Amino acid sequence: MPNLGRCNLAGRRSGGALIASLLVLVLLSGIAAASFAASLAHKKEVQSAANRLRALYLAEAAVSESLNEIAIARSQARDVATALGSEAAPMRLKRGRMWSTIQDNGDDTYTVLASGFTNGTERRLQATVAPVVEDVFDHAIFAGNSSGDINYEMRLSGVGAEADLVTGDIYSGNDVTLDDDAVVAGDIYASGTVTGASGRGGVSRQIPDIAGMNYDVNNDVDVAAAFAAGESWQPNALGGSAWELPESDPAHIFRKNPDDRTDETSGTAKDDFFLEDPYMPVTDFTAWNGKAGHTISLSGTMGKPGSSGNEKLYFIDGNLWVHNKPFGRLRFLNSGPGAKVTFVVRGNVYFSDDVLLSDPQNDGLAFIAIKDENEPDSGNVYMGDPRYGTLERMQAYLYAENNFYDYNLDENGSASVELYGNMTAGNHVSIERDFVKSDGSIVHSKLTVDFDDRLKEGEIVLPGLPRTPDRGTGGWRVVLWEEVPIGI
Repeated sequence: MPNLGRCNLAGRRSGGALIASLLVLVLLSGIAAASFAASLAHKKEVQSAANRLRALYLAEAAVSESLNEIAIARSQARDVATALGSEAAPMRLKRGRMWSTIQDNGDDTYTVLASGFTNGTERRLQATVAPVVEDVFDHAIFAGNSSGDINYEMRLSGVGAEADLVTGDIYSGNDVTLDDDAVVAGDIYASGTVTGASGRGGVSRQIPDIAGMNYDVNNDVDVAAAFAAGESWQPNALGGSAWELPESDPAHIFRKNPDDRTDETSGTAKDDFFLEDPYMPVTDFTAWNGKAGHTISLSGTMGKPGSSGNEKLYFIDGNLWVHNKPFGRLRFLNSGPGAKVTFVVRGNVYFSDDVLLSDPQNDGLAFIAIKDENEPDSGNVYMGDPRYGTLERMQAYLYAENNFYDYNLDENGSASVELYGNMTAGNHVSIERDFVKSDGSIVHSKLTVDFDDRLKEGEIVLPGLPRTPDRGTGGWRVVLWEEVPIGI
């Protein structure tokens, strides 16, 4: 007789196994479907990313085509095209299309709006195109030799630790000579010959058009006029008594003709203005070398309201001095981001003390000495301390329409001078720093120039800098670009 209970049990077991197998199959099918969907989504994401990248490359190519059009048109003295292709009739490149518009901004720059399109994806770039200019402020050291002196030589020298070191390009309107262990970490150009290092001779560079700047009129603060209108004779802990202005006047950062420094000023032909703020403490910060320094406030003193002197061009008909024994180093401070000022001096500029930036990334200072037709000794920059020899470090852009001279740069004074910025002259950089000691040995005052390229790269703008004629003859480049929405 059959065992029906055992048969039913076996049937139930095989049915359960079948159901379990079906469940596993369904589960595996779901996993496979999910994996396929995920794979498909990932593929779409990868494809979308590839399309976006390709569209960006196409937009960049359209910018390059526009740059080429500007360069060719300007070199041929013809009008620059206002567009290259269009959305309806684009320029074609493999697997995509591109087009651009070119707008003349009227200031020797152009704005390019460039689009790239591929597989339904579009990206757009906006670029500013400007001329590549070899300007005086593009060099670590520049000497234009405006006098045409056939014997002029820009000389760098020094042995071992005393060797001059220049980081950046240099230019001489006649010859360049590197002696001993002097190093130029940059390109060397000269209208004459280059000796002692590899460089390029027969190169011509232009000097700024100072007369065309008309600084008598084009300035923000006429310092001599401000003193003539409101000066008062005041004693101050900064040294002696001097003519001063109220703190509300942005020209209050100068003291005129202090009576404790007549040994230096008695030989000058014009009024002497000293950069020192009578409303700030004599010393209020510690410099890198552990020595105390004095602050020039461009936005009121110690939180008190004052007329802002920041982002201004100060015109000084006289001589400008940075020379004060109590502090020996000077910095500029502004309550907002960046202290940016330009000093134009119709006379001479004398640097005896350090000039420092509080914020080297955002601050910028320019000192420009221009010639006075009635004064032969003008348009010069003198570096060094006639009495104390305290000049060690400067952070500024310097231009002398005439010459640079040393002033007591020897082993008893400033044995080493560091300049972060540049040293540029319309005529000569004539800093002779070799001195014979009593024992007959020669000591060299080391010069270190570290070029500050922020002006060249457009990262900082200072008011009223002189421009060279015929800007834009050296080619064209993109100075700023950004991606913009399609609807712009």
